[in-house]
Amino acid sequence: MEDLEDRTAPGAADALTDVAGLRVGHAQRTGDGWLTGVTVVLAPPGGAVTAVDVRGGGPGTRETDALDPRNIVPRIEAVVLAGGSAFGLDAASGVAAWLEEQGRGFPVGGPGRVVPVVPAAALFDLGRGGDWHARPDAAMGRAAATAAAASPQGAPVPQGAAGAGTGAVVGGLKGGTGTASTVLPSGVTVAALAVVNAAGSAVDPATGLLWAAAPGAPPVPQGVRERARERLAAAAARNAGRAAGPLNTTLAVVATDADLSRSQAHKLAGTAHDGLARAIRPVHLLSDGDTVFAVATGARPLLPHGEPAADPAFGVHLAAGALDAIFAAGADTLARAIRNAVLAAEPVTGPGGDFPSYRQLYGG
Repeated sequence: MEDLEDRTAPGAADALTDVAGLRVGHAQRTGDGWLTGVTVVLAPPGGAVTAVDVRGGGPGTRETDALDPRNIVPRIEAVVLAGGSAFGLDAASGVAAWLEEQGRGFPVGGPGRVVPVVPAAALFDLGRGGDWHARPDAAMGRAAATAAAASPQGAPVPQGAAGAGTGAVVGGLKGGTGTASTVLPSGVTVAALAVVNAAGSAVDPATGLLWAAAPGAPPVPQGVRERARERLAAAAARNAGRAAGPLNTTLAVVATDADLSRSQAHKLAGTAHDGLARAIRPVHLLSDGDTVFAVATGARPLLPHGEPAADPAFGVHLAAGALDAIFAAGADTLARAIRNAVLAAEPVTGPGGDFPSYRQLYGG
């Protein structure tokens, strides 16, 4: 596996959009009591194989049952990530309406008769801008879908306080949206987008480094770590009584251009949770709703040239090895997307709370 990792590299944008055909759109609102947003991952026309794995104890989701491989809808046109807790799931209605206008969705009859199935998951950011009732709605979801459709193929994805990550917090630090990608030696691309909003911490207290820091990074000087702990404690004291409690949820989309079945995509969503666990500790708590979607566009065969081995029995092992490489890359790339989210975050101070950033307290 070390040799494989040595031969991987990020894609051109180091983003989810390195998977050809996928587009990402953000919509957010800040100020006047607002600190929340929506992120839409738009599949190519005709949709993509999509799966989900929910492991947090307090999820807020919509239409995730449709992604069960036993059920009828084979491909999904869009995935929605939103702030606003359960209220923010309204954003998916705006995305569904936009998709219907484009004629995109599950066909149920004559021309134009489609039902867009739009899986969505929400994180808890209520009150973090100061107004408990400031939350995403259908109009914000439509705006994010429109932004995704208007973005060029392979466009960079804004990180930090963008889209669903606008009001995100991780372990008392400002969280946000992050993304990353990996191109495997086979040419398959695996990418991830994370919205980091966790009750757990992204920082190793023994070193001051992010849990997902690059291997071999030197520890943060002890004096810096001590001042950071003091400032975090002071921020927590200021937040007492005005900021929402430890209700959170980290959301992610892991994608590939490989041709995966629905059950294989479900496995990718599950193994990607390993990356979440490497980058945030602890995870999957009762106060989190940690949810990972997996999207496979199917543009590239799982095996080079799509050719099985001369011995069909051995071909099974070749396919398993190709899948394992994708699964491992999914976890690694999601951990890196989480790291990028925390590094891109900017501090926020306002009526909803005081949330310093990692760079502000620990440096680069």
